[in-house]
This record gives sequence, structure tokens and C-alpha cells, in this order.
Amino acid sequence: MANDGGRKQFWKRSGSKVPGSIQHVYGAQHPPFDPLLHGTLIKPGSKPPTTSVKLKKVSTFQEFESNTSDAWDLGDDDDELLAMAAENLNTDVVMETANKVIENHSKLQEQHKLQEEQLQEDKPVPFSELPSVAYDDNRLVKSVSESHTSSSAESVSENSSMQKSQSLPHAPTDPLEGEVADHNTSATPALTEREAFRLDKFKQLLAGPNTNLDELRKLSWSGIPKQVRPITWKLLSGYLPANVDRREGTLQRKRKEYFAFIEQYYDSRNDENHQDTYRQIHIDIPRMNPEALRLQPKVTEIFERILFIWAIRHPASGYVQGINDLVTPFFVVFVCEYMAEEVENFDVSSLPEEVLQNIEADSYWCMSKLLDGIQDNYTFAQPGIQKKVKMLEELVSRIDEQVHRHLDQHEVKYLQFAFRWMNNLLMREVPLRCTIRLWDTYQSEPEGFSHFHLYVCAAFLVRWRKEILEERDFQELLIFLQNLPTIHWGNEDISVLLAEAYRLKFAFADAPNHYKK
Repeated sequence: MANDGGRKQFWKRSGSKVPGSIQHVYGAQHPPFDPLLHGTLIKPGSKPPTTSVKLKKVSTFQEFESNTSDAWDLGDDDDELLAMAAENLNTDVVMETANKVIENHSKLQEQHKLQEEQLQEDKPVPFSELPSVAYDDNRLVKSVSESHTSSSAESVSENSSMQKSQSLPHAPTDPLEGEVADHNTSATPALTEREAFRLDKFKQLLAGPNTNLDELRKLSWSGIPKQVRPITWKLLSGYLPANVDRREGTLQRKRKEYFAFIEQYYDSRNDENHQDTYRQIHIDIPRMNPEALRLQPKVTEIFERILFIWAIRHPASGYVQGINDLVTPFFVVFVCEYMAEEVENFDVSSLPEEVLQNIEADSYWCMSKLLDGIQDNYTFAQPGIQKKVKMLEELVSRIDEQVHRHLDQHEVKYLQFAFRWMNNLLMREVPLRCTIRLWDTYQSEPEGFSHFHLYVCAAFLVRWRKEILEERDFQELLIFLQNLPTIHWGNEDISVLLAEAYRLKFAFADAPNHYKK
């Protein structure tokens, strides 16, 4: 083990110019920089940086940064890399390790070749003939870590499996009916090594007698596997206790309490005092996403009960348009626990009545927990939304003055497009699959649905700066901002958006004087 002096000098020349210290990377506090999702940051013509075979002391912070550019990866190899960098290894140790890595890598390559040959024999179309994922700008999504040479056999095998998962073609789908076959709303697909590893970490964390909610939030920041999303959402929302022994009793008590509310209040929906509320709910439910669900009478019946009971139990706000959208993600996630096909093709009424009652009660309580944190969005005059839209305007004027000035010159007011962003939490702007992924992070962030959502909206607006600046007319600008082209968005796009939102939060949240002009 190197001495303290050696550890301080391993990445710089002068001890008087230390810019900072190495900190562990955690999800909720430091959003993981997923190499699968940020490969687009690599310019098409650029060459991937390579690591020299001969080890030397890194002399500048830039070299240190380039050698640890995968520090955002959510793997367990981060600490290994930092530890190796901190040690002064002699040549014999280095050569011995390198030979072992090369030998292991050769064996893994032979195993992969055998597996590919078996796959080619089993499938009529060879894997190599499948097209890569192409986007509008003809780029291919690749991992950042693929552009660096790796000395770890685990990294090589992991990158290989991730690259395969990214090369599968995406068929264009309708945003309401298709919702694409992904990990959020569809049946469970074959898992890559990375996905299987993350799923295993979730299961280990959830298996303990007392779930560590802080660790669960850190792990959930970069997305929750579909298999454990229902239980994870219930824990992160505060609906279920961390203690495993108390969960079953809590579920039974809360479900019984919800249906007691129905017996007490639901028959009053046609009373003179409540019929306006019930009529508005009945009008709004057919507008929800996805279309396949809203056309099912059983789903309509469940949503009417959930929304009416919530409105009666919360007279300060009552029912407000937009709240109906907030039930959908919870309902879809909890239904997915009981089905083996895509949610758009699933007949909810085929589930046992007891299961449907459990899903209904769980959706009600989780939605209630969410609304408890943003209820000022739905009280009289909706002051919470008014305040957040104003904050969004101030924030955008600081981070992209050109976009802000362009909107101002064409007399486009932020309330005209951003009110819906706050009222519906971007559910009308992105497909349902993206909303579910977005809510994984919102539930992992402190005040995710209120405070962090502001920075997501700012990043979302600036994401379209090129298209916004090209529009030269008030009407065209407003039409564009109210119909943003996110039909083909997936988890990758949402993760990039969340990373940018976190950067903005890190820069502005604790600096109110810098935040305002």
C-alpha cells in the first residue's frame, strides 16, 4: 500500500493546487452517468482515447479526469480503479496482472464465440444482420466505456452484452396504443448482464428484515427494474414501512380503510353538493393515457372511485383537472405485477376481483402520498403552479438567455405552455413509458415531484433550443411547445434529461442569489 505522500501525488505535480478530493458516487446525491445513455456525447469523428500500456504517474488533473472518465458508471469497479490508481505498483506486479487479464479476456472471447454460434444455430436470422438503433440524426447509441480500452475482464463482458442490447431495432409505434415494448410497461424481456446485476442488487436490498431506504433511493435514481418496481414504489412513496414484518399488516389495514371510505362516501356522488365533482371526473377520465386502458369499463370504474374519494377526503383542493393523470402510472405499474404481456393488450377485467381491489387501494394511497407534497398546485388559483412557472422563467433566463429572449420577443408567456408541464408533471409531453422512468427518479429525490421537477422542466425546454430558435412566429412557437416530438423517446432520453436536470439543480438550488437576476 502506498504511503500518504504517494497517494497525494498520484494525479498532480504540485500539492498546493489540489482542486478537490475524490468522493464516492451515489445515485440520489450524484446522478450516475450511465455509459449506455450518454454515448451520444461522443462526436462522430473523434477517436476513442486509449490508455497507455506503460503505467506512469498522472501529472495533471485533465489526465486524471480522462483516466477516470467512467466514474459515473453504476458498477462496483469504481472503487477498484481508484484504489489501483492510488497504489504504486511495481513492474512485476503490473506485468503479472496484465497477463492474467489478457488470458481471462481470451477465454471470455472464446466463450462468447461459442454462445454466438449456438444462437446462430437456434435463430434463422444471424445476430450480426440485425440493424443498429438509428435515431433522426443517424447516430448510433454506444456506451462511453466502449470507447476506452479496458483492462478488466468483467468490463469487457459487460460492454459486450450492453452493446448487443443496444443493437436491437426499435419499431416506430403510436404513443398511446404502442407505448413500445420496453422494461417499464411490457412483459419481461431477456436481461443483459448489467440489468441482471442491478436486479440482483435490488433483490438483495429488499430481502433484508429492514430495508435501507437511503440505499434504495440511491440505487433507484438511475431506474428501477420492472420486476421490483411495484414494491420499490410503495416503499419510496412512504406507503409501506421499511420493516418487512410490518408490511403485510399495513397493506391489509390500508386496503380495508380505503374500501371503508368507498362505503361511506361513494354513494354521495350524485348528491347536489358532489355531483359537479363527479361529473368533471367522468369527463376527464376518457382523456387519460394510454387509450387502451381508458376504453376498458373496469378501469374507468376504478379511476372514478379513486378520484372521487380523494376529492371528498381533501376539500381544500377538491378535484382539479390534471389529478386524473397522476393515478395512471401507479395503476399501470401495479397491474404489471400480475400480467405477462404488454399493458396495452391486457384486459384488466381478467384479473381476480381481489387483485383488482388491492391494485385500486394501493394506487389510491400512493397517489395520495404524491399529492400531499404538491397539494398547493391544486388549491384555489393553483398558487403552487404559478410560483413554479415563475421560477422556471427565471431559471431559463439564467441558463439560456437566448432562448428566453426569443420567447419574450415573440410574446410567448411561460404560463401558456409550462402550466401543463407543472399541472400534469410532464405526463402529456412524454409517453407513459417515459413518465414511469421519470418517476423512478422523482421518488428517489428529496421533493422530487415539486422541487426537482422544476429543473427537469428547465432542462426539457432547453433541450429544444434549436427548434425553438428556428421558429419565428408566435403561433408556430406555441404549437411546437404544446406538441413536442417525443413520440419515440425512451429510457435513454429520459436519463439524459435527468442528468442535465441534476446538473442545473447542483448549480442553482443552493445559490438563490445566482438563480435570480
